[in-house]
Amino acid sequence: MSEFDFDAVVVGAGAVGLATGHALSRRGLTVAVLEKEPAFGQGVSSRNSEVIHAGLYYATGSMKARLCVQGRRLLYAFLDSHHVDYRKCGKLVVATAPEEVARLDAILEQARTNDVEGMEVLTAAQAMALEPGLACHGALLSPESGVFDSHGYMLALVGEIEAAGGAVVTATPFEGAARLPGGGFRVRAGGEAPTELTCRLLVTAPGLSAQAVAADIEGYPAGQIPAGHYGKGVYFRLQAKAPFERLVYPPPIHGALGTHYRKDLGGQAVFGPDLQFVDTEDYSVDPAKAAEFAAYIRRFWPALDETLLSPDYAGIRPKLHGPGEPQPDFRIDGPQVHGVEGLVALFGIESPGLTSSLAVGEAVAERLGL
Repeated sequence: MSEFDFDAVVVGAGAVGLATGHALSRRGLTVAVLEKEPAFGQGVSSRNSEVIHAGLYYATGSMKARLCVQGRRLLYAFLDSHHVDYRKCGKLVVATAPEEVARLDAILEQARTNDVEGMEVLTAAQAMALEPGLACHGALLSPESGVFDSHGYMLALVGEIEAAGGAVVTATPFEGAARLPGGGFRVRAGGEAPTELTCRLLVTAPGLSAQAVAADIEGYPAGQIPAGHYGKGVYFRLQAKAPFERLVYPPPIHGALGTHYRKDLGGQAVFGPDLQFVDTEDYSVDPAKAAEFAAYIRRFWPALDETLLSPDYAGIRPKLHGPGEPQPDFRIDGPQVHGVEGLVALFGIESPGLTSSLAVGEAVAERLGL
């Protein structure tokens, strides 16, 4: 009988926390995933584009590049084996002006360096033949990109964790952890029935709360907690027939992939997100932004009728950079970074975190020596 209540506790039941719990469960560990919200996947994981990224853009050798490609391959296999809905629709990265054509060349080179399969260069005529109504000066086709049911995916992860003898405990916020003398942790959990539980290993994957959670772990060096920023993005939905089958992305903007088009699994057209740095968790969508969105969208879809755009939802991404600063890599900080044995802390797991989630879980297990 183990001296601990669980082998591992994971803080945060979003896609990354659940995928991490799944990775640890697969290695024979008993896992408890703690979630402060009333249900799993209510934070960053419920407010995104549900896009499966191929891995085109990320810097050579970065965790984002490696884990996105690895995670995407793992994700399609997981979705197939668990009968979770997805559509590998492909993505067009389009040059919306002549000066953007050179950026396509750079993206293609990066994608091939990142081992992304099947990339094709299309002329403007070829791209517009694939998607009538599209306007561009050239395009890249990424056949491995897609959209999927992220809630169904997370539900399948919960099922895997529970089938392995673990637990996903909602409405139970993490309130702190103390190190035990012989190794391991005593974790304080709040909620209607506050409790303490012990574990040998601790993983923090709470998205927007990453910095606050790390600060509540006894002995975590404050100097190793990176500054966090809230990157808000809003989405608009088209109240008409979806114009394109494939994802459509202009080249990335500074600090994000920028406003793009997707046809969701329900067949509706959604545009977004934009990027605005904010100080609070504000999920409102200003209807007046429709004009700004329309001007951007018309660069690749001139026929858009702005009156058909309606405010949809907003998401906030846990960024490690502020306005105008270079976009850093994921942070998956193990004992070699912070000096706390048995602990892995995740920071800045934003896009492509959803696509990368299964690979992030594997990386966490590796950091723990499993």
